[in-house]
Amino acid sequence: MPPAPPALSARAWIDLILLGGIWGASFLSIKLALEEIPVLTLVAHRVVWAAVILWVYVLWRGERAPLTGRIWGAFLVMGLLNNVVPFTLMAWGQQFIETGLTSIFNAGTAVFGVLVAALLFRDEPLTARRTIGVLTAFAGVVLAIGPQNLAQFDIRSLAQLAVIGGTLSYALAAAWARVRLAHLAPHVAAGGMLTASALLMVPLAWIVDGAPAVPARPVTLVAIAYFAVPGTAWAFLLYYRIIATAGSGNAMLVTLLIPPVAIALGAGVLHERLAPNAFLGFAILALGLLILNGTIRAGRRRGGPPRDS
Repeated sequence: MPPAPPALSARAWIDLILLGGIWGASFLSIKLALEEIPVLTLVAHRVVWAAVILWVYVLWRGERAPLTGRIWGAFLVMGLLNNVVPFTLMAWGQQFIETGLTSIFNAGTAVFGVLVAALLFRDEPLTARRTIGVLTAFAGVVLAIGPQNLAQFDIRSLAQLAVIGGTLSYALAAAWARVRLAHLAPHVAAGGMLTASALLMVPLAWIVDGAPAVPARPVTLVAIAYFAVPGTAWAFLLYYRIIATAGSGNAMLVTLLIPPVAIALGAGVLHERLAPNAFLGFAILALGLLILNGTIRAGRRRGGPPRDS
């Protein structure tokens, strides 16, 4: 029976809230940048500048980049799964759906993570608690999509599926990192992953979108700077610090803090309005994530410890 996550310290809560705010605002910055620059160019900006920042941090710490071809091959796959595919799918989808709704679907990453881990790793079985959590969370995702969008297929439906596809890619990336990159310091792994992503995205964006032009709108420059530096580079460092101090189970709670920020900013800045089913879907999704996290237990024995199988 997997243990419940440890109690969060005040420092861990501060880090979680800060990370939730950073990532929640990233959805707004991406939406604003998409008004002027195309999707692939946006993703290229995001990974290039974030990689630069992370390598500066690695060098400042006096560490060196790994040089073996095997590790850089692992970085290439990780960059594809954790950056190139999800960043592209989510940015494309966000052109057609609300900022807040994108962040709600993003919260489903943990659900796919549990399923992928259960399929690939013997030490992470799909126990009774996890099964209940997954089913509850999936019900929330379906409700957030909306029955009407399931019945009729249009560009909005495709955009929602694209965002959900991005969360599945994140889950596959987590499994790949466990197998291939667990021996590396997190900031080195993140720097290598983002560098490999940049090597893929820069030529792809140049071929598809053409040579990048300097954005004419100052807000676009600010948006690029935000989602590349605090929204990606700093956020990765903060996320790994939370995992180190509070555990991966507690780190998953950040996915519950991101949507309220993204929804509020989307409403306040972009005047977006979500349908009631989106809010109800998020509430059910949050319940499923709390069950998966162990904060809410699937059941208890009388006079005994929580039951997980």
